[in-house]
Amino acid sequence: MGHISVHNLGKAYKRYAHKWGRFAEWVGFGPCHQSHWVLRDINLAIAAGEAVGIIGVNGAGKSTLLKLITGTAHPTTGHIERGGSIAALLELGLGFHGEFTGRENVWTSALLAGLDSATIHDQMAEIEAFADIGDYIDQPVRTYSSGMQVRLAFAVATAVRPDILVVDEALAVGDVFFQQKCFERIRQYRDAGTTLLFVSHSMATVYTLCDRAVFIDGGRIRRDGPPREVIDIYNAHVANRLGSGDLEIAAGERGQSAGSYGRGDCTVDHVEILYQDQPVHTLISDSEMTVRIQVAFHRSVTDPHVGMQVRDRRGEAIYMTHTHGLGLRVGPSANGDRVEVSFSFRASLIPGDYTVTAGVADGGLPGGHVRTSLVRRHDAARFTVTEDVRGPRWDGICNLSPSCAIERFARRASPSKPRISPEAL
Repeated sequence: MGHISVHNLGKAYKRYAHKWGRFAEWVGFGPCHQSHWVLRDINLAIAAGEAVGIIGVNGAGKSTLLKLITGTAHPTTGHIERGGSIAALLELGLGFHGEFTGRENVWTSALLAGLDSATIHDQMAEIEAFADIGDYIDQPVRTYSSGMQVRLAFAVATAVRPDILVVDEALAVGDVFFQQKCFERIRQYRDAGTTLLFVSHSMATVYTLCDRAVFIDGGRIRRDGPPREVIDIYNAHVANRLGSGDLEIAAGERGQSAGSYGRGDCTVDHVEILYQDQPVHTLISDSEMTVRIQVAFHRSVTDPHVGMQVRDRRGEAIYMTHTHGLGLRVGPSANGDRVEVSFSFRASLIPGDYTVTAGVADGGLPGGHVRTSLVRRHDAARFTVTEDVRGPRWDGICNLSPSCAIERFARRASPSKPRISPEAL
């Protein structure tokens, strides 16, 4: 239960050059359209209990794939096998009738999802509480804000734990507190064995929720694997589109981490971790450390800037900066020049394993941005942070080193009531 198998899936839409083309085909004048393929040759196997993130730029075919998997659209080629019950949150308010109240839409949507009347009646109080839209539950949905619609839609779709949960970008509409509540429910269902298929432009969400990622580009699967390598390759493709389009992107072979890239202007030759000016691989939490990056230039670069990222074991960047963002300049560099840049800081990190990604860009822009990325070398150095057993206790991601003040106040005695002697009475 909860598995998905996609075989040679393709989806094409008809494009007509003339507004009468569809009618001409219908009356028998032959094909009057061109096929626009949104998806081609999609093969995907998702095991029960897997959490899979689907990533890609707008128009890549992600949402179309989800519609085909959930059955709200039909494939042009190939077929899909699904095992178990499926709940989907795709387009905002999909299936809601604007003139019906929220409560009426709950009943309609739940019945269409296959729930029986007794289950809907039992779950109604929980749906109302989770959506938390107050008296609006008995108002027409046309009066709802987009956030209220997604609250109700998510509450209905997840009222009963499904075997498969499919979520598109709709959760981006809700406020931060509701998003946290939704993600907590998704985690609970995932831990209980629900198969999760999740489309998001938030890479942090994919890192957190998913144990596998699929990168779709131009209607085809470009990469399928662990989130760390798939997201790195996706980011490299985005950098290639934003730049000159001539980056060479590493596929994870020949000793280079997947998603590393460059185009020959310069190379990151060496990255090392230093403590007290000595190379190390292990540091005590909160100790001073230095990341030293050596760059060699092979062509003239007018305004180069060197940057670094510290990434956790999942691959998520927990800190990143570059010389331009710090208000510094490397200066124009020519073929044969070499530059060494050192970033020194406290390793105020939770104990664990970390990597350093280094890169070079050309052209500092206002707001700390850069114009063109020239080279990026993922996971060029690794280090481990261990606990400082003599330091203060803390938990989380990083040590904010707060100051703490305690002020005590003596409890005031309650005022006594005046006493009246019996003689006065």
